Amino acid sequence: MHRNEVLKLLRAHAARPLDAHEAAMTADTIRFVEAHADCLLRSQRSGHLTGSAWIVDPTRTLTLLTHHRKLDKWLQLGGHADGNPDLLAAARREAEEESGLRNLRVVATAIFDLDRHRIPARQAEPEHWHYDLRFMFEADPAEPLVVSHESKDLAWVEVARVTTLNSEESMARMVRKTLGW
Repeated sequence: MHRNEVLKLLRAHAARPLDAHEAAMTADTIRFVEAHADCLLRSQRSGHLTGSAWIVDPTRTLTLLTHHRKLDKWLQLGGHADGNPDLLAAARREAEEESGLRNLRVVATAIFDLDRHRIPARQAEPEHWHYDLRFMFEADPAEPLVVSHESKDLAWVEVARVTTLNSEESMARMVRKTLGW
């Protein structure tokens, strides 16, 4: 499994001006990818890479969130890489599957945000880390949405109001970045 492209993305992100917390998570993610050849597979039980889509409207005032069924919280769309070292493509695939959107436009091929977070144990799956590479996409809020089995709901939310639905720092950081774009 080739990790070179992922490491290039991660190192380019690490070279950007990041807050201390995101810089530390990026460094941890680089170390994780360097240490685990199977970092893109769910079978890596300690953790694995995921790709997320922070989807905004053309004015950057709205973002599309999913009310995640398993985690029971409002989040950006995204999911597992499932072996694909192209995390941007994985983020797009997950966004399309989870929303029904077909006209997503990549805003930038660079990582928009990076987060490392614990996923709680569930059934036969132990607690583990998600090393989440997030990319910004643009979509038309008028395009019809389809709620998948992974979601309770989908909603376009004013970027400035995202933290009223989910106040986690991970979400607040993406809001700050979007408002400063």
